[in-house]
Amino acid sequence: MASVQQWQTLQDGLENLTQATAPMPTPGRDEVLVKIHAVSLNYRDTEVVAVGEDLEVAYNVGDRVISVCNYMHRTSHIHEKDMAAGLGLPLPGVLQTYRVFPSIGLLPAPAYLTDGEACCLPVASVTAWMAINGMRPLGQPGGDGEVVLLQGTGGVSVAGLQIAKASGATAVVTSSSDDKLATAKDLGADHGINYKTTPRWAEAVMECTDGHGADIIFENGGAGTLRQSFDAVAFGGIINCIGYLGGKNNKVTDEDEDRTGVNVLALRRNMTLRGILNGPRDRFEEMLHFYNTHEIHPVVHRIFPFEESKTAIQYLFSAQHFGKVVINVSNEATLPDTKGEDMITM
Repeated sequence: MASVQQWQTLQDGLENLTQATAPMPTPGRDEVLVKIHAVSLNYRDTEVVAVGEDLEVAYNVGDRVISVCNYMHRTSHIHEKDMAAGLGLPLPGVLQTYRVFPSIGLLPAPAYLTDGEACCLPVASVTAWMAINGMRPLGQPGGDGEVVLLQGTGGVSVAGLQIAKASGATAVVTSSSDDKLATAKDLGADHGINYKTTPRWAEAVMECTDGHGADIIFENGGAGTLRQSFDAVAFGGIINCIGYLGGKNNKVTDEDEDRTGVNVLALRRNMTLRGILNGPRDRFEEMLHFYNTHEIHPVVHRIFPFEESKTAIQYLFSAQHFGKVVINVSNEATLPDTKGEDMITM
């Protein structure tokens, strides 16, 4: 009897992540059984995304699919009730060999991408797409002539860099590594700022943009970087709160002199501060059209085998990567026994 190999967590620490075997799931009405080939890792703990083979109906045999991060979030802003459909939490993730998805939770994978590249799209790329285009009308992506500030060189920032440059924007990247900044410039970054050697990096942003500032900021540092983001944003600009690698809580020290309220900081440059929780299905489809048009290849830093998933997650949190860390779940095209039923592969 066919079974599923999967990695499981009780949310009790990475050291307790375990590999286990589970029965092969059976899809119900409007559901799809998917054989997973590759998943990419994100900082949302053990949340991962999939590309694989669809083994039931709704697609054609041999098609490849990518999962939608939250199948209930189909358009516009997400609502509280939709949060119950999030992959990885609260729903099970996809770090397993097979998984059943609702058919609405899948989209065709771009044919020009490898499995390892395609699995990077649902979280990192969609989040980056929403940071740049989420405030624009659907179907009217922009960016030409704008300045985009990307904090760090993780998956979302690197995806944002690629989208920004394909859109005609000026890209400014910050990092603590000169080597990573050099790699970012190889990808098209116009300016690189080492925030370790330039702790007042907001001033450097203003300088390299001739006093204009950043129209769109990927705010990935949280409490550790937000204040400077307010100093780096352009008039009428957007600060997208995406991550909190610099911490969730403000640290007040004797050196802190300016404790101006967030409302005043927002008014100072008539800017918008918004949180990003991935994006809806229709924006994902919009992004896929853009990726296919420009043939953007997500940057995969390193690929780990399925058996080394725990090591892969540890590597992700060590912040050594540039772009995405991917787990190769399966290279095989074999399908489970369906007792003669019609199957669809993806």
